[in-house]
Amino acid sequence: MPSLKPYINLKIQRCAVDTNARIKTSVLSNQNNKLNASTLYAAVYGHPIRHSASPAMQNAGIAEQRLNWRYLAFDVLPEQLDEALNGAKAMRYVGLNLTVPHKLLALNWVDIVDPAAREWGAVNTIRFEGQMEDERWIPVGQADDPTHFKQIRSIGFNTDADAILRSIDEDLGLPLKGRTCILLGAGGAGRVAALKLASTGIKRLHLINRTQSKAKAVARDIQDKFPEVETSLEYPLKGTPVDLMLNATSLGLKADDPLPLNLESIDLKNVSHAYDMIYQPSQTPFLRKAEQAGCRTANGLGMLLYQGTAALEIWTGQIAPTSTMRKALHEHVYGKLSKH
Repeated sequence: MPSLKPYINLKIQRCAVDTNARIKTSVLSNQNNKLNASTLYAAVYGHPIRHSASPAMQNAGIAEQRLNWRYLAFDVLPEQLDEALNGAKAMRYVGLNLTVPHKLLALNWVDIVDPAAREWGAVNTIRFEGQMEDERWIPVGQADDPTHFKQIRSIGFNTDADAILRSIDEDLGLPLKGRTCILLGAGGAGRVAALKLASTGIKRLHLINRTQSKAKAVARDIQDKFPEVETSLEYPLKGTPVDLMLNATSLGLKADDPLPLNLESIDLKNVSHAYDMIYQPSQTPFLRKAEQAGCRTANGLGMLLYQGTAALEIWTGQIAPTSTMRKALHEHVYGKLSKH
């Protein structure tokens, strides 16, 4: 099995490619960034996917860096994820992002799992690499000619974990150490959020999930890695102050979705901050209820931005144009005249 040492620190990716490799073909020689026979592709897979703002954000970053790439979105059923990943590999894609419901499934389908992704238990970013004749492995997006590779491999990363904390800090201004939190959802994104919250030194985490076995598994992981954090599979006692309620479910993506929480079990007036990983719509029914109860609220746009910039850096080996990507995201979700 190939050594994992090159992938231990994501920041090392900026200098991971052999400096003798010729990597300039992907960069456009003109300002027009026109689609042609040499264009390379990246994409996001999800189900559903039509709400995704990732293409708007990533294509803005790609254009800013003058890369001859395009970023697409595909609705992929969970049972077809393996086929879809192999298809992207066969077509020499630069990389992929994965959203609901693929982040856990992908752990079983990538060739190599980065240690951080293994630790958080989910993959949301994949980089494809090709093997040269001299046995070196080079990221597809940084190669002179991807058609000349001997073989292709996939490496799974997780850029969600750092993104969620950065977004909570910037958008809610909430230091997490010593806090009491409620997490709604224990799937791929929920598991990452739970472990990352626990890593900050929160005092107590209430894990609320429709399937209790998933919540129990996450609670066991937290107890193993962060034994000082108290965990519960129930809502806190009524009247208990809660510092943060975070929705990591997909409930709210559709207009007719039910709320992701049971209002008979929790009074939102006792919650000071509410965060929803969903960013489209920009205000879900959960956030609306929380705001009406007096909570400070934020949606998942910041998380999307920072996981996306990290993914682009993994693919390109260059620092992502964060301000350009942020502007594209805000225009896509809020409209050009937004003051957000």
